[in-house]
Amino acid sequence: MQQTYIENIARVLSSKKKLEKELEIKITNKGKNLFVDGKPENEFIALNVIEALDFGFPIDTALELKQEEIIFQTINIKDVTKRSDLSRIKARLIGTRGRTLKTLKILTECNICLHDNQIAIIGNCEEIEDAVQAIISIIHGSKQSNVYARLEKHRKNKNKDSKISIKNE
Repeated sequence: MQQTYIENIARVLSSKKKLEKELEIKITNKGKNLFVDGKPENEFIALNVIEALDFGFPIDTALELKQEEIIFQTINIKDVTKRSDLSRIKARLIGTRGRTLKTLKILTECNICLHDNQIAIIGNCEEIEDAVQAIISIIHGSKQSNVYARLEKHRKNKNKDSKISIKNE
């Protein structure tokens, strides 16, 4: 049995039946402490899914973590920068009307969520590396357009490499 503290317990409990069915676990709570009981591998996946839900991801996105190649990663903005104006950094990450976050989601094919001073990413192992690098670049002050260009170039190279490997097979 695993235990975790959940800030937004109502959000997790509203999805309790679906989580128990999909992940083959039993969920109980005592206040904001959540207890997960099941097979060890199911408990591990469930804790990641519940953490993603608590962070703000939709249930369907969080359940993608059941797939082996999909991972969940968080970045603490304070760990990446020494600047004290975190609201300005968060504003750069969100962009005008959320455009920067949307563009990063499209270019990296990852789901990205910003909560307090943390950024969470759910995506394929290979794409997460690109997303983390792009987010860190924006936090350090790189222009969004330069980050987008680098992501597009990297994506184009990946597509070219995959086409070459398909022809060789």
